[in-house]
Amino acid sequence: MLGPVDKFIWLVVTLVHLLCLVCVFKKRALSQHFTIVLFLSASIAIGIGRYFIVLATGYTSSSYFYFYYYSDAVLTICLFFVLMSFYSQVFSEMGVSNWVRIGAMLLLGGTALISYHMVASSSERLLTRFAFEMSQNLYFVGVVLTYVLWGAMMKMQENRTRLIQLVLGLGVFLSAFAGSYALRNMYPDLVIWRYFIAILAIWLPASWAYTFLKVPDEARMATAQVVSPAAR
Repeated sequence: MLGPVDKFIWLVVTLVHLLCLVCVFKKRALSQHFTIVLFLSASIAIGIGRYFIVLATGYTSSSYFYFYYYSDAVLTICLFFVLMSFYSQVFSEMGVSNWVRIGAMLLLGGTALISYHMVASSSERLLTRFAFEMSQNLYFVGVVLTYVLWGAMMKMQENRTRLIQLVLGLGVFLSAFAGSYALRNMYPDLVIWRYFIAILAIWLPASWAYTFLKVPDEARMATAQVVSPAAR
């Protein structure tokens, strides 16, 4: 059942997502960052659903088990679309946005097929194992694509500060989540994962909310300024 710590973490995660959502609307960035709004809305709705399922059946119930992994797959797909929207914005001046969307759908479909093939011989192939494998694979694909995008932004000398910080925030989140999936496969019974994942979920909306609040859309900064301090 939910203890005081669980309830506090859930409340903080929900409030941070709501704060980020408000920031997007306040800055009138809905049309430009619709996929972020989609992800935040899905996160809030799924978080509320998970909360009430845990209250009713507990963390160890099959209902929560199924809902958690299928909803996690939905959130991962939403994040994938966020990443593809960043690709579209970076390459918009080259007129290849439609090709980015087509490539994104092909990559998403290919990842789903690979995930299905990995569990095709399992009795759980259409249940939680498939959802788990697809989420895990999309996180790793997302990490690779984020670093590819960052490399392209440096090559093209991208200078939109808000976009740079949004991409960096997503990159940190995806890297941490992909690492946690790998560690959870090695140590699946550690109770700490329940809290680690919840706390990690605060990072992305918090970093995005800060970006929307503090960074004007017209702000410009060379990508070299981001990496040069680390190089020194």
